[in-house]
Amino acid sequence: MKYFLNLFLLFLTSATCFAQSKTLDDYLQQAVKNSPLLKDLNNQILSAQLDSVRIRAGFKPQVTASSAGMYAPVIKGYGYASAITNGQTLNGLITVSKAFIGKDYLNAQFAGLGIQRDSLRNSINLSEQDLRRTIIAQYITAYGSLQQQHFNQEVVDLLSKEEDLLKRLTRSNVYRQSDYLTFLVTLKQAQLQLAQTRLQYKTDYATLNYLSGVADTAIVEISKPELQKTISTTDRSASIFFKQYQLDSIRLTNSRKLIDYSYRPKLSVFADGGYNSDLTSQYYKNFGTSVGFSVSMPLYDGGQRKLLYKKLSLEQETQRSYKAFFNNQYTQQINQLNQQISEYDKLIAEINDQFKYSESLIKVDTQLLQTGDLKIADLILAVNNYLTIKNLLTQNTVSRLQLINQLNYWSR
Repeated sequence: MKYFLNLFLLFLTSATCFAQSKTLDDYLQQAVKNSPLLKDLNNQILSAQLDSVRIRAGFKPQVTASSAGMYAPVIKGYGYASAITNGQTLNGLITVSKAFIGKDYLNAQFAGLGIQRDSLRNSINLSEQDLRRTIIAQYITAYGSLQQQHFNQEVVDLLSKEEDLLKRLTRSNVYRQSDYLTFLVTLKQAQLQLAQTRLQYKTDYATLNYLSGVADTAIVEISKPELQKTISTTDRSASIFFKQYQLDSIRLTNSRKLIDYSYRPKLSVFADGGYNSDLTSQYYKNFGTSVGFSVSMPLYDGGQRKLLYKKLSLEQETQRSYKAFFNNQYTQQINQLNQQISEYDKLIAEINDQFKYSESLIKVDTQLLQTGDLKIADLILAVNNYLTIKNLLTQNTVSRLQLINQLNYWSR
């Protein structure tokens, strides 16, 4: 029985540890899954596909049923003229109509819907990229707060460990009471800083859950974000940030085609059959049918066609200006981010070198403390320097990761 109980506790502990493991990919997947904007855009794509089917159905033969009746009484010679109203009428008709359009015009309409769907897909990619950047940025911020909490915990553990030793040495008159009190004040300050960093991590972690749409109030530690520079050097025409300019250009070209097709002749035919009578003599014979057609062709529109062309030309010129400006900004942004990341790499390497010396000094000071050959002021100074360098390393590492996140944002 005891064996099974231990096995159950071991399984429960393992399951709990696994549940507490949260990575950056977990939050990215949750954020994409929970985003209402992405769901909305996907539904708009489905709606555009239905519009394509609807347009195709609209050019098939259309069948309608209609019925109407009218009675205009003449009382003592007063009433509508019977020659106009026929006194009364009744009809019930089934009408079949079809409009004939060119295949090119139909293809142009479908192309317009296809461009709309491509724009929506690109909007999904852009929105997802924005969401990923936001989540990654907050994850990095929370991870930085967690690292500072760990560093402060490390300092508190170190000072707490030495506090017992210093208390014994003080009682043995190796150190003065004032030295012990000074050390104790430093320990209390470190404990306050630890409490502050814990609160900051809880706040940053809660914000991360909020942005990801995760309803969870439990506070767990997150793993280190593994970010690598992934900026692509391929043709920018494949980038989602330049894709919209291509789609706008195609849309304007297709709009010109639709304008041209709207000025071509239009033919439609119809046929109906049913009952149409004024309910006078031999009204039972008024069942029949009719066929007909209509042709329309614009001859003069007051110059509207040229004005529409002019509007398209202005829109194309505006689109080219925006594209050229964005291309310059894109190049400048990529170069600046790469330069800043390289500078942070050098700075972090220098901090790591300095950190080795500070860490070695702490080890030497703790050994000297055990023999009473160390000034407490020197230990406190060494601990503060150690904590300062650790925090400086964390801050610069977080800043570097944020820059990589910005750089990777432009890589898709």
